[in-house]
Amino acid sequence: MVADSRLPNFRALTPAERFEHVARAANLSQAEAALLKSPGALSVDRANGMIENVIGTFELPLAIAGYFQVNGRDVLVPMVVEEPSIVAAASFMAKLVRDCGGFETSSTGPLMRAQVQVLGITDPFGARQALLKHRDEILELANSRDKVLVGLGGGCKDIEVHVFPNSARGAMLVMHLIVDVRDAMGANTVNTMAESVSPLVEKLTGGSVRLRILSNLADLRLARARVRVTPQILATKDRGGEEIIEGILDAYEFAAIDPYRAATHNKGIMNGIDPIIVATGNDWRAVEAGAHAFACRSGRYTSMTRWEKDNSGALVGTIELPMPVGLVGGATKTHPLAQLALKILGVTSAQDLGEICAAVGLAQNLGAMRVLATEGVQRGHMALHARNIALVAGATGDEVDRLAKRMADERDVRTDRALELLKEMRAGK
Repeated sequence: MVADSRLPNFRALTPAERFEHVARAANLSQAEAALLKSPGALSVDRANGMIENVIGTFELPLAIAGYFQVNGRDVLVPMVVEEPSIVAAASFMAKLVRDCGGFETSSTGPLMRAQVQVLGITDPFGARQALLKHRDEILELANSRDKVLVGLGGGCKDIEVHVFPNSARGAMLVMHLIVDVRDAMGANTVNTMAESVSPLVEKLTGGSVRLRILSNLADLRLARARVRVTPQILATKDRGGEEIIEGILDAYEFAAIDPYRAATHNKGIMNGIDPIIVATGNDWRAVEAGAHAFACRSGRYTSMTRWEKDNSGALVGTIELPMPVGLVGGATKTHPLAQLALKILGVTSAQDLGEICAAVGLAQNLGAMRVLATEGVQRGHMALHARNIALVAGATGDEVDRLAKRMADERDVRTDRALELLKEMRAGK
């Protein structure tokens, strides 16, 4: 476990110095440290075993968000992402929130759904009753396919049966297997179980089974996070904390009522979550799909977070969303850096990982709304984007920071301007 997630002056260090700090903090072995020190941790041979048609590997920046405290525990957060400002915003919000006690999190059990679609029946409600009557037989058959999971306390725990009597394809019945997948994401497990029970479902209903597949709307596998921030913590040199809180509440209400704003608001939340999912070798597409579908559960697309003010005037934010992540199986086991990311996080269960993701998503949302309620998004974002433009212009070494600062100070971040300034710098002007 990490004793201290604070990273003072981390940005001022070189990548090598940052690496040494994190390697010590996360207690990485020499072999583990060697994987991070140089490219090529994922060999082409291993990549070829992961997906089809491999011709090489593709790298993205791996960074560490610091200062996070989750349920009183310090956490270093590995993030794989290309967009400027994300890691900086998450770390800065975690630093502010730390002085108010950090993030509180909780989660439900790791329950996933498999769906078995049945067509060709004229008595769908009768068929539903038949399946429910034979629930125990269905569970026993499903669990016979994964004795290891059952031995760990997981397995198929229940069924649900939904009837759609008036679909365009005739009466449709859909049975859900509710499966405790423990520390796996669970896709392979639930898909196998769904396929194994299909012949019995056909026998009991007299219908024909079509699709047998998991649902990525993992609404029984939720992660939650809460934060409380005082006005004093949020205040800037130009604005009081009370004013900033009112601005954040206005920004939240906009996202709560307007799907056009909610889409961007929620994208900002996933800016914090997706990089952790990628770093740990989990399925970020499944997490994205489930989160956005869950945001529509009222019948209208809305904010994934809620923000309000308590009796003392402090800002309180909460998030609850599906988090189908795992520590075993898939790339989490085959990708060496995914294993290292999990070690740096110090998680011991898939639920721990999901809760940290929820906390970082909440931090990212707070950071975005605080900026929108004060200076606007472009000033900070473009200052960080200026580094990318400097690189595009051909800057190297310390030229990158000098050139980026010049463009940010001018508030003119363009490639052609970067080329002009770089030419001047090299001419000694």
